[in-house]
Amino acid sequence: MTVESYRSGQLPEQELVEAYERLGGGRVAVRSSATAEDLPEASFAGQQDTYLNIEGAGELIDAVHRCWDSLFTERAVAYRAAAGVDEAAMAVVVQRMIDPVAAGVMFTANPITGCRTELVVDAAPGLGTAVVEGSVVPDHYVLDERMPAVPNPGGCLNAEQLGQLRAAGLRLQEHFGSPQDVEWAIDAEGVLWLLQSRPITTLFPLPPETGDTRLYLEFGHIQGMLRPCTPMGVSLLKTGGSMWFKAAGAQVDRRDPLPRLVPIGGRLYFDVTDFLRNKTMRGNLGTSLEIYGPRVQSAVLRMLDDPRFAPRPGLPFHLGTTLKGVLRMVPAGMAGVVSSLSNPALARARAFRGTAEIKRLIAPPGESATAAERLRWVIEDSHKAVMSIDMHGILWPLATGMITGTLPAALLKGVATDEELDTVLGGMPYNVTTQMDLKLWDLAVKAREHRDLFLGTPPEDLAAKYFAGELPDIGMTGFLATYGMRAAAEIDVGVPHWDEDPAPLFATIANYLRVDDPEQAPDLRFKAAAAKAERMIETLSRRARARRPVRGRLAAFFMRRSRQLTGLRELAKFAWLPVIQACRRQLLLAGADLAGRGRLERADDIMFLTLEEARAAAHDEADHRELATIRRTEYERELRRRIVPGALLSDGTDVEALAPAPPAQDGVLTGMSGAAGQATGRARVIRDPVGARIEPGEILVAPTTDPGWTPLFMTVAGLVTETGSPVAHGPTVAREYGIPAVICVRGATNEIRTGQLITIDGTAGTVRVEPE
Repeated sequence: MTVESYRSGQLPEQELVEAYERLGGGRVAVRSSATAEDLPEASFAGQQDTYLNIEGAGELIDAVHRCWDSLFTERAVAYRAAAGVDEAAMAVVVQRMIDPVAAGVMFTANPITGCRTELVVDAAPGLGTAVVEGSVVPDHYVLDERMPAVPNPGGCLNAEQLGQLRAAGLRLQEHFGSPQDVEWAIDAEGVLWLLQSRPITTLFPLPPETGDTRLYLEFGHIQGMLRPCTPMGVSLLKTGGSMWFKAAGAQVDRRDPLPRLVPIGGRLYFDVTDFLRNKTMRGNLGTSLEIYGPRVQSAVLRMLDDPRFAPRPGLPFHLGTTLKGVLRMVPAGMAGVVSSLSNPALARARAFRGTAEIKRLIAPPGESATAAERLRWVIEDSHKAVMSIDMHGILWPLATGMITGTLPAALLKGVATDEELDTVLGGMPYNVTTQMDLKLWDLAVKAREHRDLFLGTPPEDLAAKYFAGELPDIGMTGFLATYGMRAAAEIDVGVPHWDEDPAPLFATIANYLRVDDPEQAPDLRFKAAAAKAERMIETLSRRARARRPVRGRLAAFFMRRSRQLTGLRELAKFAWLPVIQACRRQLLLAGADLAGRGRLERADDIMFLTLEEARAAAHDEADHRELATIRRTEYERELRRRIVPGALLSDGTDVEALAPAPPAQDGVLTGMSGAAGQATGRARVIRDPVGARIEPGEILVAPTTDPGWTPLFMTVAGLVTETGSPVAHGPTVAREYGIPAVICVRGATNEIRTGQLITIDGTAGTVRVEPE
């Protein structure tokens, strides 16, 4: 039955029965086939209904109607909403039933690990519905596409049948151009029947083909950004970042600046292959990977035993270039660290002057500039202001702060607990992100006299009223003048920032207005954390000097210097953001020019080109509308992806998925410590901070967090994330606010539901779902 029949609302029963008779009558399968099924980004597997062993005209007509109706079951409607599909129609396929001796499902790529060189077959005697529905434990086969197929002892398939399946699967994959999810059956005569083939929609995109096995680590796991970056965002990050390496004396290829940074699925990965294969460096990888968390760290260390990454001669970098950079950096760096330690107040002042100087030096083209002139400025001049070797005095005080923040842990080993050391980092001053969050709290305090307005109006409507000049003045204009270049995923030039869309800020202000307990006011919590940190320094200093006098005095010195400098860790990126903001404005103006000339559909389509593609479009007559549309669709599909591999092989294998499952603990999820302390509260699962509502005292459960999320921290009782690093933005700010955090909890946003009572132990790195 065609979609046209469905849309007409009239089932041509006579034609259906005649077609059934031409098929030979007897038993048939009546299968749903909605227009939204088997999309590249959503399979819709099992969302609509299929009916087997249907016999006779009456049963057939009834089954077709039931297939139509299944388009509107609760699960199908919810699945379409989650997949971003607005409308769907229903066709119905009628197939002759066979009597299989074995049936099941085959994936032409491993759906668990992502490996593209493995085929996975699940089989059971009889009909394959038991495999699809999960009502039996099937025979499970993992077939290498090049190795002979080996059957399971006592299994329902022999080597010849497995070989037939593998060959058929590879033909289907080649025909459709992508890995396939195939339903199949083998009848009593040994004939293989292919019942259905559709794309596997969950696979993470493959890295670029290099002809070699490579290992890539994803940067977002450290920085708290798992959403994809636009093509223009990737291009600007690589082009702008390469200017710092030029300043350090490195040679940069204009065609591919920073070639070890590889975009995969819109995320930036670092190719660590050559470091893994270096005899000297491979032994030190474990320590350097601690910032990725235990799962990624152990996954990469397992690769040391893989023969594909056996040591090879040669260095992973050009020795002469490296020495030149070291000679430029080390003397200045040592002097900068020493001066920062001796006079932290002067170092801080120098760093903040550098931030202001970078902003002053940004000089984009004027109103009359052409698209070509704007693009030339973005590519060649925009980052000159920020990418000096010491970033105008910011880098050395920042580096000193990070050193002083970590040294006390080594000096006080056996003297102080992790929780005590985390306490020392609480209420840390001079952090621009913390200062931003506290300024936003000040706006909420001013909004109290208009509480009903800010609580009762949707954030997007408040943003529209703000731009129309219809809101009471609570200080938003001044706030945006300082922080308007910030947002979630703020390093991506392709993403609107708060100066364009302040709706997330109004949503956060509404969250702050729900704080009823004065003791939970964020400014008071921050001051309390700072006071507690000062008391802990005194306690640890006395304890350490009593046990180890010299080491104790050193630890006390570094703890106090840490309070003066470690808060600067956010400053380098903060200084970079006005450059990204200025580039975005120029790119949108250039995009509007190109759209006006018919080379793009709309101005922000330029964010789905690279810098060089945009520059070429400004100089030739090429139409980039189709390319931008394709890339926008890919980007929007990746926005919906919930799991991003932290470590990825070039054959698509998620290296973490190869690890043995940890011992199961009933009701306990294990991650790692992000910020010490314990808290019990209701979970609030949030996957995007835009418009997020969170009640005071709830525990935020999120895929990851970057600075755009941190305003939510100020009223929560704790934080749980699926990825992260102890030095990433989220855990750092959590420590400064004095709230516990557990990071690297795989699958937390799926395993935990909003409203569940959970207890998090930021010291042990565990999350317990409490019985109720």
